[in-house]
Amino acid sequence: MLSIRSTALSCIVVLGFVTACGENSTSCPVATSGVELCGGSCVSTESDPKHCGGCDKACATSEACEGGVCVALCQIDGTQVAAGAVNAANSCEQCTPATSAVAWTQRADGTPCNPGQVCSAGVCIPKCFIDGVVYAAGALNPANACETCVPATSTTTWTARASVPLLVGGDDITAQGWTTVAQTPNTLTYGADYVRLATSTNGGGSTSGQLLITRANSIDGTKPFKLHVTMQVESVNTHNSLDSGAAIMGSFTPPVGTSTDRSQMIYLDSAAIGWADNTQSAAFSVTDGAYHVYELAVDTAKVATVSIDGVAKLTRNNFTANGTIAIGDQTNDPNVDGAVRIKSVERLCP
Repeated sequence: MLSIRSTALSCIVVLGFVTACGENSTSCPVATSGVELCGGSCVSTESDPKHCGGCDKACATSEACEGGVCVALCQIDGTQVAAGAVNAANSCEQCTPATSAVAWTQRADGTPCNPGQVCSAGVCIPKCFIDGVVYAAGALNPANACETCVPATSTTTWTARASVPLLVGGDDITAQGWTTVAQTPNTLTYGADYVRLATSTNGGGSTSGQLLITRANSIDGTKPFKLHVTMQVESVNTHNSLDSGAAIMGSFTPPVGTSTDRSQMIYLDSAAIGWADNTQSAAFSVTDGAYHVYELAVDTAKVATVSIDGVAKLTRNNFTANGTIAIGDQTNDPNVDGAVRIKSVERLCP
């Protein structure tokens, strides 16, 4: 304890804070600055909230005196907390005396908290805060399906995607936006990572089964696009002109496709692929028991190229697309049937 006494009266100053002086004292004999005589008491005008900056000044109950200036604070669970201080137990809460001086206040949604995380409803979580909106991890950019929220990469900007999944094998195709065009006999079944389409012809029948799955709004036909179909052709009969038991259609108009749709349809026979109007074909061991990536790419000049596992096989000018694609057995011609397993369909991003 530090004490200093005058010759007439005693004024006891304890560490520069409030002391008692005599009734007739006219000064506080203390060398320390920021100590004044206020109403018979020597007080610190630098740290005493009742006399902060002078005898006739006082801080509000939600303030403390620091260096002769009143500063906002919180009293939370018996502890004094500076304004703006973040809760050590929850980085999405902070002391905001203007909102509450006795409890933590949630920080605004989208506030960065931990690396790769932002605040959402008072919880620090892996999300993105883009253009004033909080998005869940994996959410797509409403204006561009080729961009997504990946908090580990960025919480403030969209992250580019390599492709847009259109079909994920093993999952219900209806829930993924696909519909079927079908005639019996046919079967649609699922494996762990594929959907299987199969058709057949009844003995002596004049028609056969048909099973074509179609998906609208898969592409923008006015722009260049690339489609990847990862598929295994188990078995297939030889195609007829404009008809195929195993087909990939880059444009489809219900119920069976227009003449243009069918002319530019890709047929898959057991040992070749080609355009269904028979303008071009290429030898390939289609039914070899393996999955292959069949790519249909259309450029700005409307030139279509068909590749298998990255190797170009077919080309075609003036390819047109209406946004709907289709895969499977496109015909009910007798004995033009097929069985395919589709693992995935995706639109590649630019």
